[in-house]
Amino acid sequence: MQISLENSLNGIDFSVIAGYFLVLVVLVLYITIVDRRKAKKEGAVADYFLGGKNLGWIVIGASLFASNIGTEHLVGLAGAGAAGDFAAGQFEIIAAFALLLLGWLFVPFYLKSGVYTMPEFLEKRYSSWSRGYLSYISIAGYILTKISVTIAAGGIIFTTLLGVDFWTGSIIIVVITGLYTVFGGLKAVIYTDFMQLIVLLLGSIILTFFGISELGGTQALVAATTPEHFSLWRPMSDPDFPWTGILFGAPILGVWYWCTDQFIVQRVLAAKNMNNARQGTIFAGFLKTLPLFIFVLPGVIAFALASQNPDKFAFPIIDGAQNFDAALPMITMSLLPAGLKGLVVAGLIAALMSSLSSVFNSCSTLITIDIYKKYDPQASEKKLVTVGQLSTIVLVVLGLAWIPLLKLIEGGLFQKLQSIQAYISPPIAALFLIGVFSKKVNERGAKAALLTGLFIGVFRLILELNKSSLSGGLFYFADINFLHFAILLFGICAAVLWFFSKPIANPKNIEHLIYSKGVLQLEGQKQNLILSGLLILTIISLWIVF
Repeated sequence: MQISLENSLNGIDFSVIAGYFLVLVVLVLYITIVDRRKAKKEGAVADYFLGGKNLGWIVIGASLFASNIGTEHLVGLAGAGAAGDFAAGQFEIIAAFALLLLGWLFVPFYLKSGVYTMPEFLEKRYSSWSRGYLSYISIAGYILTKISVTIAAGGIIFTTLLGVDFWTGSIIIVVITGLYTVFGGLKAVIYTDFMQLIVLLLGSIILTFFGISELGGTQALVAATTPEHFSLWRPMSDPDFPWTGILFGAPILGVWYWCTDQFIVQRVLAAKNMNNARQGTIFAGFLKTLPLFIFVLPGVIAFALASQNPDKFAFPIIDGAQNFDAALPMITMSLLPAGLKGLVVAGLIAALMSSLSSVFNSCSTLITIDIYKKYDPQASEKKLVTVGQLSTIVLVVLGLAWIPLLKLIEGGLFQKLQSIQAYISPPIAALFLIGVFSKKVNERGAKAALLTGLFIGVFRLILELNKSSLSGGLFYFADINFLHFAILLFGICAAVLWFFSKPIANPKNIEHLIYSKGVLQLEGQKQNLILSGLLILTIISLWIVF
């Protein structure tokens, strides 16, 4: 997205952005200096990595939502809306279902087992090998994709919107985010997420309101667009979002990301109790119904404005085609008055910092708890916190060092490197889902399922990179929609898990980690059940309307 928009911002906008950073600094200082002196009950490790295990449902839900929404997420969803890919919003809706699953099914096991990380839970359920596999593959994925991509996105934002050199912008965003992550721990990350959520939602809602007003109302919006711009459902043959893949494949990826990924689950592990953890997931589920209207819809509005008034609103042309990813910055700079432009830009920066701080903290937790503590089990709490802080600093350096390499592998290859996480997620989802329902699957089955999933996922990646030279069965395999592929891989890994587990009984005492009668305590959960029911009705209503 090479769009120079810095001249569209004035002193008022920069004042708003500066005010946002000032409030952020004050909040972080309060958490790191004042609040951390009070949080001594659970010890330094619980305080640093799990926010003292005393967080309430509002900040947990806000953090679950905000940490997931990155700048590339905002730009991509708006671009999908402009391109007529309204169905991209299905992943946000499916996420709401997955969050309910996290709160009602997985939270009781995670909190009861007292784990700090998801690999640690796998060790309690299966083996130390499973723990090591998930630890290393998660850390590698965070460094190679999430950290470097988010840092690069930050540099682009500072370059295109604020006129700052790419490397200067990257370093600014990394240093600020890294500092409050290093000193504040998870609590600083979660409370800044809450503030960033407010800025993000406010800016998006204002942008949507101004866009519809400029068009002349919702009827004018519908008249200037196509049916595809408001349809969540595509035929089974659709190459991107087939309805079968959405209903059966997307939930598999959703279980992995929302229910088993350290990046997300660490927030519910920090809850003061199970009820707050569950309420936080329900709150986040309601928040995940909003992106359809405040992230995807602005892209549809941008398309309508360009169709209605091409002289004032026009997408830049790149390689002979309209660059729909420019939808969000285009309408921001064309529609909003001074001050509100700065608010939306602050929202973009907020989304960026929220994602980056979350991945820094989660990755340092994995390095400290799952790797370092394994080699030094007698390490003091103070030493573990120091290792976590040093790990974050190393992650910052690695993220910056990786950015130049993006130039060498940008485009297809880098996108495929990101997609490999989607290819290896079905076996992880199978281990967690089946592992909490049945005590018959064991260490041997888990190892076989993970290795099978890894082999098939990497094989698929290699074939995709060479798809143009393939034919016959190999081409068909490489060309399967990734959501349909997720269904296939989940089925294979589940079968492997059962088959290789069958001959050997699991000797571990895992009764407390197995879903059994009475584990789902519904007493005193009337309010949560009602809210969960309302969320499901909301999702079904969206599916019917769109």
